[in-house]
Amino acid sequence: MAELPSEVITEILSRVPAKPLLRIRATCKWWRSLIDSTDFVFFHLTKSRHSIVILRQHSRLYELDLNSMDRVKELDHPLMCYSNSIKVLGSCNGLLCICNIADDIAFWNPSIRKHRIIPSEPLIRKETKENTAITTLLAARVYGFGYDSFSGEFKLVSISYFVDLRNRSFDSHVKIYTMRTDVWKTLTSMPYALCCARTMGVYLSGALHWVVTRDLEPESLDLIVAFDLRFEVFREVKLPGSVDGKLDMDVAVLRGMLCMVENRASEGFDVWVMREYGLGESWCKVFTVEQPRDVKLIKLLKPLGYSKNGDKVLFEQDSKKLCWYNLASKDLSWVRISGMPNNIEGTVCIGSLVPPSLQRRIVERKKPKSVDENNKKRDDFLSKGFKLTL
Repeated sequence: MAELPSEVITEILSRVPAKPLLRIRATCKWWRSLIDSTDFVFFHLTKSRHSIVILRQHSRLYELDLNSMDRVKELDHPLMCYSNSIKVLGSCNGLLCICNIADDIAFWNPSIRKHRIIPSEPLIRKETKENTAITTLLAARVYGFGYDSFSGEFKLVSISYFVDLRNRSFDSHVKIYTMRTDVWKTLTSMPYALCCARTMGVYLSGALHWVVTRDLEPESLDLIVAFDLRFEVFREVKLPGSVDGKLDMDVAVLRGMLCMVENRASEGFDVWVMREYGLGESWCKVFTVEQPRDVKLIKLLKPLGYSKNGDKVLFEQDSKKLCWYNLASKDLSWVRISGMPNNIEGTVCIGSLVPPSLQRRIVERKKPKSVDENNKKRDDFLSKGFKLTL
């Protein structure tokens, strides 16, 4: 490949998964310089199509390839020596945010095996308020992890949700950690009540998403809120016209689009996607998963991704199992992984070269200069076809 134009080499390498690139990086100083460059890291990110599922089982994390569900590999995560319990707080641009029972938190890229330990979140004094210590409880603490492309840094949001049992009221403390300052900052309270104690906000298009309600009354309707990581404010997301919020629902990302799953109890689950982010009229119901008649009632289905040929969708069921939904036959089939127990949770993580310490302001992701130059020459060469052996 030495005689190829540099822009062609850049284009070829950008399509190689992250882990093989680490081996390529070790063979040549020029390739090391290219692969380590920030321009290439982000160009590779725009091309990345290799997704893995991170499975959590108590204190252990495993890597499962979506294209070969029979192969699972245990990962040496950076908090292994700290505690016997681990949680995944979020996934963004190939990085995972993980924490343990002692509230140690790390940003970690499992593809390149690099991590960054961040300061623990300060204790919240409200948990011991003098006048209401008996009736005010910390009901939940949820997190969201994402990337602010305007400031060029990863951010972690923490929402501590308090309930006053005597007055049937609620309050929240919202804090945000930014890599640039390396400190936690307190924000304005969130004027919504969390619908469940899930620890993970859903990241898409510079915002984190949760399902919330306006008050604690049983008849209160569910809605989706987004936290804008640039402006650090909450906003409501318009629901599909036929969805009124009376039924339980959850949010996810499916094929790069905001996804909402509405639980219709014994009838099944309606799966919606927002084809154009931020445009409420672009919601579209893509399919319905019917409740199986021969198994225990499913309470939660979280979509993780499509199969390689797009004929099936992988779901996490009730935070315990993985199952495939066949779009043609409309059947559910449960995934059996040799040596793995049933009580597992799944998080999708793309393979990337993004280091956990990266700070870069990017308004719009652009190709490296070597790729933008002489595009016609590159395209003419690629059109002839080539084979790359790693």
